Amino acid sequence: MRSVLEAIALPKDVDGFHPVNVGRLQTGQPALAPCTPAGLIEILKRSGIPIAGQNAVVVGRSDIVGKPAAMLLLNANATVTVCHSKTHDLPAVCRRADILVAAIGRAGMITRDFVKPGATVIDVGMNTITDPSEFHRFFSSNAKREENFRKKGSALIGDVHPEVAEVAGALTPVPGGVGPLTIAMLMFNTVKAAKLRRQWPVASGQWSAPRQPSVVADR
Repeated sequence: MRSVLEAIALPKDVDGFHPVNVGRLQTGQPALAPCTPAGLIEILKRSGIPIAGQNAVVVGRSDIVGKPAAMLLLNANATVTVCHSKTHDLPAVCRRADILVAAIGRAGMITRDFVKPGATVIDVGMNTITDPSEFHRFFSSNAKREENFRKKGSALIGDVHPEVAEVAGALTPVPGGVGPLTIAMLMFNTVKAAKLRRQWPVASGQWSAPRQPSVVADR
């Protein structure tokens, strides 16, 4: 996987996975940021939810979502905690969050016990459930979802239990929350990368790519 990411032409890395873009993000430099983390930041900004000075907890440490989300929140001046499978007393850590990002990949794992009343909860998870008993555990009182489940035989749920809506100040839905923003940020990165290539070299202070090694094909 590492060799594949390194083979990507840096000026065309619209997913933001190239190690150089990862390093730029890590050091707070302008970069093409991974789309899902960039999308959740956009959700917070456009919803008027402050980031600077807030306690943010990211549940999940993947290279694609968890780590870059933590970096973007840190770069926006939040105080950030990253949690994972080895975190002790995860619910207690999450309850300290003003902004809670769930990116662990487990259906409905984040329940109301994890959430401070009034907190903003960003659900990045996208899980498919097919077991009727599991469906009813999450959506027993949702007639519309139950009808769709009967028709399709499956349903989508995030990493956040639906009951969290009762305590959270704001909660992104699944589907229809972070997902559309991921696509939008991919288009944003595509346009940005194209503009930067046409303006080579770019103006001072903007993102610019180093010369590509001869072994990397710019295709």
